[in-house]
Amino acid sequence: MIPGLNDRRRFRDLTEQQILALAISSEEDDARIYRTYAQRLRAEYPGSAAMFDGMAEEEDNHRQRLIELHRKRFGDVIPLLRREHVSGYYARRPVWLIETLGLERMREEAVQMEQQAERFYHAAAARSTDAATRKLLGDLAAAEAGHSTRAGELKHEHLDPHTRDSEGAAAHRQFVLTWVQPGLAGLMDGSVSTLAPIFATAFATHDTHTTFLVGLAASVGAGISMGFTEAASDDGQISGRGSPIKRGLAAGIMTAVGGLGHALPYLIPNFVTATTIAFIVVFIELWAIAWIQSKYMSTPFLRAALQVVVGGALVFGAGALIGLG
Repeated sequence: MIPGLNDRRRFRDLTEQQILALAISSEEDDARIYRTYAQRLRAEYPGSAAMFDGMAEEEDNHRQRLIELHRKRFGDVIPLLRREHVSGYYARRPVWLIETLGLERMREEAVQMEQQAERFYHAAAARSTDAATRKLLGDLAAAEAGHSTRAGELKHEHLDPHTRDSEGAAAHRQFVLTWVQPGLAGLMDGSVSTLAPIFATAFATHDTHTTFLVGLAASVGAGISMGFTEAASDDGQISGRGSPIKRGLAAGIMTAVGGLGHALPYLIPNFVTATTIAFIVVFIELWAIAWIQSKYMSTPFLRAALQVVVGGALVFGAGALIGLG
């Protein structure tokens, strides 16, 4: 059980043995994190996986040196002391959070991990008045600085320019397949498909409140439907499109956003004002879709704009005719 804030010990109250035990457990945790990154990346980014394997080995080597020092000074029994037991000690972000954010985020996190550890040991050494403790903490700071240097060496060793470029292209492709493509499909569906019910209701009733409720129901319903459809249609194992949960969230949220964009103006009581703003929002939505298609899907901008505008105009026209009829 993780202790509460009142149960944590302050760093300045720790003994030299406890400080060493804390360093050992921290090195062990960091090695485990790097190995988790490596396992996550091995299939798609073998170069980066090799880099993290090397960093984990460096952490293991330093942990062994610390254990040997502990055995020499204090014996074989190492106190159980971890980051969460010490108030103010630097924390690590959950691995499950970082490993879902992509290759570059893992690399950045590794750099921050080394820098945090180095700064902590320097600050701890500066507060120490005991010569032996100061030397120990200084050695730990130097070890962490060595980690940073070694990390750079490993990056150059395993990530030559060609490897970095190919892994970057693969990461971009995965980002497009997992987030952009389903999100764009959802935005298009939400923006275009809800035009007909929203504007049909608006022109038929001239009641902004009713129009807003219809738009809200259509947007939320379409978002839920689109999200579940995307998640259930492909588990990503064969297609390589990534997690169905991520794709479902992207599609569902963007579908709802696309519909709500031109439903929210009908919170304004004045019908003419609300409808005018809704027209403007629709125009912005359609051009945004065309821009996303051009940027991420390699579709020529004018072609994408023509497709989206023509499709939107047809759906809007159908809704307006039904509402006025």
